[in-house]
Amino acid sequence: MLLSSFKCGNTKLKVTGDNLLPAPSFLITEKQFNELFPQRDTFYTYQAFIQAVDELGKIKVKVSRRALSVYQIVRTDKATDKDAVVRQDIDWNEPWAKVKPDSIFTVDYGNFCTGADSLTNRKELAAFFAHIAHETRHGENGTYTDGLMLRHEANTSLDYYGESDEYPQVKGKKYYGRGPMQLSYNGNYGKASDCIFGDKNILLNDPDKVENDAVTAFKVAIWFWMMPETHKPSAHDVMIGKWQPNAADKSKGRTPGFGMTINIINGAVECNKDENEGMNDRIAFYQHFLSKLGVTDPNCACSCGKMAFYTY
Repeated sequence: MLLSSFKCGNTKLKVTGDNLLPAPSFLITEKQFNELFPQRDTFYTYQAFIQAVDELGKIKVKVSRRALSVYQIVRTDKATDKDAVVRQDIDWNEPWAKVKPDSIFTVDYGNFCTGADSLTNRKELAAFFAHIAHETRHGENGTYTDGLMLRHEANTSLDYYGESDEYPQVKGKKYYGRGPMQLSYNGNYGKASDCIFGDKNILLNDPDKVENDAVTAFKVAIWFWMMPETHKPSAHDVMIGKWQPNAADKSKGRTPGFGMTINIINGAVECNKDENEGMNDRIAFYQHFLSKLGVTDPNCACSCGKMAFYTY
């Protein structure tokens, strides 16, 4: 068993069988992190990962939606208890929008891997590591040693651009996949920047920061992991059992488990296609990291092969 001590977010735990004892404030040790990612690019350091977890853990956001597509994001610095409106769409106070029911959710980034019991938290960590390993792997199939090797996707010529009044493309900048989760599209860069920094322009103006600043790279990956979207839950909520499928989800084959996190992250490419290499590689990484972290998930519902993906 690789894992001798474990912490995620702000919970301090030492795992000895099923007993929980006080431990230093780290997620996993540097030695353990390095063993999980032996061929990683030196850019992806243990120190950067822990700093990202600690710093982002001091932030929470409240996302409110009116009339299906009109948003307000309030960012709270938990250290100072100060709130700031970092996004408020132009139609937020229009009478037609105000009479529509609000949809509100809060994301506390300090809950990264702390939302449940210690075993569930370790499963979440294994799932998170599985996805960032798959997204950044560059080596031999089946070794599970080649995660965190790439800072950005191989083809940087593709134009990942979507129309957005709130997060418009900055002239001359490209928003191809960068960092552990391969963040792409201007809308995602802008929204992540609002939540992480309180300023959309930081990553819209400098998307390269995600591949040049390792702490930012990990923060972006955690942001993506924790953030629900209008039409789908967060991977975090799935892994801790907070999300449960409604009737529409059940009719589309969506069930709680690791397979649902694949649907959230890359469903259009890898889900509802029976067996495929990408899905199977993520599942294999998950099983590998579960073993290394000393936990099992015998009923993981790992496949999304029969699961309808989300459309926008």
